[in-house]
Amino acid sequence: TDKNTRAVFGDYVSIYDIERAVKDGATVPIYYSSLLNVFHNFITNPFTSIIINPGWAIEIKSGNLIISSAGRNPESPSGNIEAVDLALYTNRFKAVAEQMGSLLQRTALSVNIKERLDFSCALLDRHGRLVVNAPHIPVHLGSLGICTRSVIEALPIGRDDVIITNHPAFGGSHLPDVTLIAPVYHFDILIGYVANRAHHAEIGGKAPGSMPADAKNLAEEGVVIPPTYLKRDGHVHWDGVRRLLSDDLYPSRAIEDNIADFQAALASITEGQKALLKLVDQFGADRVVHFMAELSNLATSQLNDKLSAMHSNRWSATERLDNSAVINVDISWDDRLTIDFTGTSDTVNGNLNATEAIVNGAVIYVLKLLIKGDIPLNEGLMKEVNLIIPKGSMLNPVFPENSRECPAVVGGNTEVSQRLVDTLLKAFKLAACSQGTMNNFLFGTTKFGYYETICGGTGAGEGFHGTDAVHQHMTNTQITDPEILEFRYPVELQEFSVRPNSGGKGDWNGGNGVIRKFRFKEPVTITFLTQHRIEVPYGLADGEPGSPGQQFLISSEEIMPLNGVGTYPIKENDTVIIETPGGGGFGAKLSTD
Repeated sequence: TDKNTRAVFGDYVSIYDIERAVKDGATVPIYYSSLLNVFHNFITNPFTSIIINPGWAIEIKSGNLIISSAGRNPESPSGNIEAVDLALYTNRFKAVAEQMGSLLQRTALSVNIKERLDFSCALLDRHGRLVVNAPHIPVHLGSLGICTRSVIEALPIGRDDVIITNHPAFGGSHLPDVTLIAPVYHFDILIGYVANRAHHAEIGGKAPGSMPADAKNLAEEGVVIPPTYLKRDGHVHWDGVRRLLSDDLYPSRAIEDNIADFQAALASITEGQKALLKLVDQFGADRVVHFMAELSNLATSQLNDKLSAMHSNRWSATERLDNSAVINVDISWDDRLTIDFTGTSDTVNGNLNATEAIVNGAVIYVLKLLIKGDIPLNEGLMKEVNLIIPKGSMLNPVFPENSRECPAVVGGNTEVSQRLVDTLLKAFKLAACSQGTMNNFLFGTTKFGYYETICGGTGAGEGFHGTDAVHQHMTNTQITDPEILEFRYPVELQEFSVRPNSGGKGDWNGGNGVIRKFRFKEPVTITFLTQHRIEVPYGLADGEPGSPGQQFLISSEEIMPLNGVGTYPIKENDTVIIETPGGGGFGAKLSTD
């Protein structure tokens, strides 16, 4: 009654009710059994335990469990309570994205989404800025804010609308990554947006898998979807989406699979809207919006605190790609952090072109690593960052309206994003180079397409060795289980093992890559899109570099090395071996001689 929060329990105490009571400075009447034990700093029973933080006291009076803090004014909540509230709301926001992701995985059809988990879900504020993410794919998440804001500018989005797009000019990453965006309204109040992005193993293009190694323009990579209403005023337009997928120069080879995964993505969007509105109903629109803003402010302040504590305010690095293109960065910090990519190569005649959204994603990710805080990828990290990306460079190409005149970008998303992280980590000296590639491997026919990214070694750093055989940095996918792979596709996985001695040596050793060996049971076309086949993953502080990757074709006639970027015909019973790069070492290994 009044400010007291009354709860009736059997054998446990609710954290939610105690939190409400503590904020109001109230007592919590508890009807408890003999199983409830109250100690000086925690409450426990056979089903739960609650930790009481230092500075708080608990006691039982007349059946009431009283939690109090000396000297606290109930009418003026302390900063500690605000911090606790922010932590709670952050986890509630994360739960919205996690619910979206769980539903998308359960209801999707494709191996790529259901098994490899190559998708991401996020919650954005009413301005289209990233608030929180589930632990999905960093390269997706860091670009969803720019994508949402670009879509808002391009199309009016009503309360019952859902937009679909994959266009790089509107914050897309590459064409296989299809994004759905929808607003969340509470009556007439815009609370925020929910979005998801999922990689479709087939979306058209010159080669099965929609990642042709020799693409020279965007149209050759697949079906381009500009911001389009998937759902308008509550009505879903599946016929229009089918036309987009079929009436194209290089139509999708698996339209019904695409539609099935779009349906799963749409269900995920609906789940996100419901989950966010549930928070609003429970706590009020003002508090939900307030704590979205406070989480952004926290990210900004944590970054500024970290930069203030660093010994330098100038950093720079250059990295070279296997095609000799260069990524250059100069970083400075005065009142604002300036990250300047001037000196980076111009738009390339191939598919290793990134976008502003991809660069944004790589920068947010590295800044999160820099602060080492327990905070989600949040665009508050970019609030006081001046990002300079020269127009016409390989990181910010020009996109004409005609997709046949647009540059190809599929490798920009997967490979350049990884090399951007390499370059930024090198500048800040946070760690040696990891494998620096997603090792994209695709195979298929006119009837199907399969895609996977392959793990490798991570770079070492001061005080830690690299890790063997993991996905890292801008990719966070799983790899398809052998049973699923062999059941769904005409292939036998003959080996999947750690590649010994591929990590660079040092005081701290780089992680090892892997060996992955396939035998094909029928003719297919395969495609590789990789990096660090020529340029080695750098070591740091005189540590040795990691070993570059390599791949081979074993046929009845010969054993032939294959290029790290290329498309090849494969005959029945041919075998393909992929050896992924190791991470660089850290520190000069002291001789024992």
